[in-house]
Amino acid sequence: QVQLVESGGGLVQAGGSLRLACAASGRTVSNYVMGWFRQAPGKEREFLVGRTWSGAATPYADSVKGRFAMSRDKVKNIMYLQMNSLKVEDTAVYYCAAKWRGEPKYDVWGQGTQVTVSS
Repeated sequence: QVQLVESGGGLVQAGGSLRLACAASGRTVSNYVMGWFRQAPGKEREFLVGRTWSGAATPYADSVKGRFAMSRDKVKNIMYLQMNSLKVEDTAVYYCAAKWRGEPKYDVWGQGTQVTVSS
């Protein structure tokens, strides 16, 4: 099974940028679809975007479209989430997740990383 370790969260002012990283390890990493989620206090977990290691991607959530971008480093097995033009409402715990190709649900989760956007 794949293991996920996230990094890159922190405190940033509104309008700023952050890049999150999700390092995946395991023998079958390339068979997993990767995704980014977030959960703000008192809100349900929100799916932001998913992507295969070969490059196919889902549409972005409307809340982040045009501001966030998911990319990959296939050599290092790292997925990134570049977050630009951050807003206070982007404050949340961000999670990297994985699911086996063809499976409906993400069932492997990173530990989460806090992103706080101040006004």
